[in-house]
Amino acid sequence: MRPVSGKRTSRTPGTSPTSTRIALISIPAAVLLALIPTAASAYPDPGAVTGATIVHDPTMIRTSGGRYLLYATGGGLSYRTSTDRIAFSAGGDAFPARPGWWSSYGTTEAWAPDISYQGGKYLMYYAVSTFGSKKSAIALATSPSGLPGSWTDRGSVYTSTPSSDYNAIDPNLFVDDDGTWWLSFGSWSTGIKMIRIDPSTGKQLSSDTARRTIAARPTGSKAVEAPYVVKRNGYYYLFASYDTCCAGVDSTYKVKVGRAGAVTGPYYDRNGVAMTNNGGTPVLESHGRYIGPGGQSIMHDTDADLIVYHYYDGNDHGAPKLGVNRLNWSSGWPIAY
Repeated sequence: MRPVSGKRTSRTPGTSPTSTRIALISIPAAVLLALIPTAASAYPDPGAVTGATIVHDPTMIRTSGGRYLLYATGGGLSYRTSTDRIAFSAGGDAFPARPGWWSSYGTTEAWAPDISYQGGKYLMYYAVSTFGSKKSAIALATSPSGLPGSWTDRGSVYTSTPSSDYNAIDPNLFVDDDGTWWLSFGSWSTGIKMIRIDPSTGKQLSSDTARRTIAARPTGSKAVEAPYVVKRNGYYYLFASYDTCCAGVDSTYKVKVGRAGAVTGPYYDRNGVAMTNNGGTPVLESHGRYIGPGGQSIMHDTDADLIVYHYYDGNDHGAPKLGVNRLNWSSGWPIAY
């Protein structure tokens, strides 16, 4: 569930997957071990950001000209931009005029966008729904520039109904090395799902209509959502948000990860527990003023991979704010720093 209080492997346009794999910052082993969260050690604080940083469920990409474009939940998909990844300014929504079909889902705002650059154009998957409802739709928009007002809505991609055992929200597009497209999505109920996408349409591939489960919590809380898939060093990694968002300082959101040898899973955490059976290795959790980090996306930048997320600021009445941290993969698992 992704309303604003108060859902991507992105790569730089005009480059190939090979050329975008820039070496990550090297960290000595002793320092890396110190970064691994334990019961006695804190998770890293977000990196410094200023300006228009009130966001929820952020997704970010860097253009070939070095400009950062960030979209987030709210309105017609709220927009922020930066030239240095520190100072962010606000602009108009992706959709200044809301597509009329949104109203059939009881809303005039959109949630949890996922931006990427594929085949010479920007793609943005997003969701429309209302809080607590499974009458939901994932949709697609395209743009030549990625800027607000330039987006053409392509309509619904996948839907759910009140009787569905899944929820069609929080989409994330993953394009594999062999050119196959996959969309992960979902929330609560029977967990995170994955479908195959037709690159020519951006919608479900007609020859493969399977809906696969890649993460779930069959016992206890059903609270898992916001999937994001990346491939690093021969493994597929599934990030997801666990527990409860959208409650300000009472939020219990946290980010966990598992990895697999195939994009469709099975994904296991660092202890060998399946993500379809409550598994997940922590990446970010609440600490100090930084409450309920989640709604994450992963972005490859020139200096490192980034985890881009929101947290609720305990020093500002629980306002949802932008968090950005680098990730180090040298242990075989993503470590935020």
